[in-house]
Amino acid sequence: MEREDTMTNNRRTAVIQFVKYALVGVMNTLVTLIVIYVTKSFLGIKPMGANAIGYGCGLVNSFIWNKTWVFHSRKDFKREAVKFLVGFGLCYALQFVIVWALTYRTPLGAMQWVIGGLTFSGYAVATLAGNVGYTVANFIYNRTVTFK
Repeated sequence: MEREDTMTNNRRTAVIQFVKYALVGVMNTLVTLIVIYVTKSFLGIKPMGANAIGYGCGLVNSFIWNKTWVFHSRKDFKREAVKFLVGFGLCYALQFVIVWALTYRTPLGAMQWVIGGLTFSGYAVATLAGNVGYTVANFIYNRTVTFK
């Protein structure tokens, strides 16, 4: 009975962490877009520079919120930051492979749909699939490696 309670508590904890992780992801998107807009529009930074700054800020924001709020880690900041960056790189590579494979190695890449006057491409679907793959893999990586 005790083992079942532990497993139930572990599942509940994982679900709560994933919901928090997803909320942090939404916040990261907003931070990234706002920083890109401000640096480009008000500071006159060229688009690719603004993009890099925006994504950098989103990544820092993600690390801080995941460390403190999602996973409640009090371990070594530098060590976790390195692991976090490695996980980001690995999961981004996975996302890239998913998008590339679905776009260029399946019929999906050539497809298009028009729904309610909006055109959706196979690439858009592949990008969504890649994003889901990235999100799940990055959550698992951070839960089991970075903030273990």
